[in-house]
Order: sequence, then structure tokens, then C-alpha cells
Amino acid sequence: MNKLALYFRLVRGHKPIGILLLLWPTLWALWMASNGHPDPIILLIFIVGTALMRSSGCAINDYADRDFDRHVKRTVDRPLTSGRIKGWEALMVAAVLAIVSFLLILPLNTLTKQLSVVAVIVAGSYPYFKRFFALPQAYLGIAFGFGIPMAFAAVQDHVPAVAWWLLVANVFWSLAYDTEYAMVDRDDDLIIGIRTSAITFGRYDVAAIMVCYAATLGIDLVCGWSLGLRWWFVAGIAVAAGMAVYHYTLIRGRDRMKCFAAFNHNNWLGAAVFAGVALDYALG
Repeated sequence: MNKLALYFRLVRGHKPIGILLLLWPTLWALWMASNGHPDPIILLIFIVGTALMRSSGCAINDYADRDFDRHVKRTVDRPLTSGRIKGWEALMVAAVLAIVSFLLILPLNTLTKQLSVVAVIVAGSYPYFKRFFALPQAYLGIAFGFGIPMAFAAVQDHVPAVAWWLLVANVFWSLAYDTEYAMVDRDDDLIIGIRTSAITFGRYDVAAIMVCYAATLGIDLVCGWSLGLRWWFVAGIAVAAGMAVYHYTLIRGRDRMKCFAAFNHNNWLGAAVFAGVALDYALG
């Protein structure tokens, strides 16, 4: 492979699921903050910025985990771990993407810029939380959901309480889907000493995931209702709840590939919630 192809794989360009899991909550927030009519420029900035920051985060994650990934079957062939690129190259890619992402938000207000600094710190420190924090997936939920308060800040120039509650909902959602993801690597993670929610929850992992799904959708429902969203939104939540039940049928046997399939299917759960929000504003 040439260098660009390796960098593309470093930032998971061939696996866009991570970008989508960041993008859906950001879109929920943009629609809610603007009463269903987001400014096209702000919308474009957040879509592109989300993709860039997710990509930057992947490069930082691989740099932090470069000595661990060689012991995990799923990650042993990553470009940095396999030695096809150097550590400084991963840091360079991460820095360039983060800088471009920050340049994108320069037209936005000061509060949004200030929150973006917090978002970068949280995203950059996440890989190291796996060294000592029993539920690093919760911290990931903050990193993945920080587009929510930033979206409200960009549209309203302040962050209302509902935005922080939506961030809490995203923490629970991240705990749900990333525990499914962590169940795939649990055996390897136990050997190398990485902390994950799949290990912390132990034999209660499936039950914990379903509780997290319930908390996510329950908080989302209350937040949307408080903003005046009604039956189309409720329908979207109901569809998402049905998908969560489907995930239960996949993960209850703890089969690695089925757990990975459940993780990937969360893209559609996030899309269902967004469809409910968008349709309610458009047709409600």
C-alpha cells in the first residue's frame, strides 16, 4: 500500500461506522436546537468536523494502543501496530485533522470554540482511560457526544439543560454499543490488562447493555417531549427500542461475530431516532 492508503486505514476511512455513531447525536442536537431548521452552513461544518475529529481520534487511539494492539486478533494488522507506518506519522495525521477541524469552526461563536477545546481534550485522553478506568466506554460517550452541547452552542449561543441531558443519554448509548464491541475482544483484553465495560460487567454484560439502551431512549424521549416533539418522534423512539430488542437476540449468546453485528447495527438505531426528530419537525 502507498502512504495515503495506509493513512486512510489508520483513520478507519474504510469503516465509517464510528463517524456515524458520532454524527447521529450531533444531528439530533442540531435539529432540536434549531426547531427543525438548522442553518445549512452550520450543518455542513458539523458534518465535516465530526468526520475529521473521529478520524483524528482513531489515529490518537492507535498511537496510544500501539503496544497493546499487536496482542489482539482484530487489531494486529492495523498500519501502526504492524509497523507499516511510524508513530510520528500517526501523530502528524491526528494533528493535521484536528487543526483543519478547528479551522472549520472559526466562523462560529466563541462558546462553540471554547467547547471544541474541551472536546479535543476529552477525545485525546480517552485511549489512556482504558489503563485504569473500569468503564472507559462511559468516558467515550462523553467524547462521542460532545457535538451535542457544541451544536446547541452554535445555534443558540448557550447550552441549555436539555443539551446536557442528551449528552447523558449518549453516554448510556455509548456504554451499550461499545460494550457489545468490547465483548468481541474480551478474551484478549483480559490477557493484556485493558479495562473495558465488558470485563467490568462480567456475567451481567447483556443485562447492563439492555439497561443502558432503556436509559438512552428514556432520556431521549423525555428531552424530545420537553421540546414539543410528539408522535412522529415517539414513533422513532419506538422503532429504536425494537432495534435494541433485536440486539438482545444477537448478544445474549455472547457470540463474538453476533456481538460485532449488534455494534454495527447501532447506526440504524441512531438513524431511527433522528428520523423521528426530523419527521416530527417537518410534519408535526
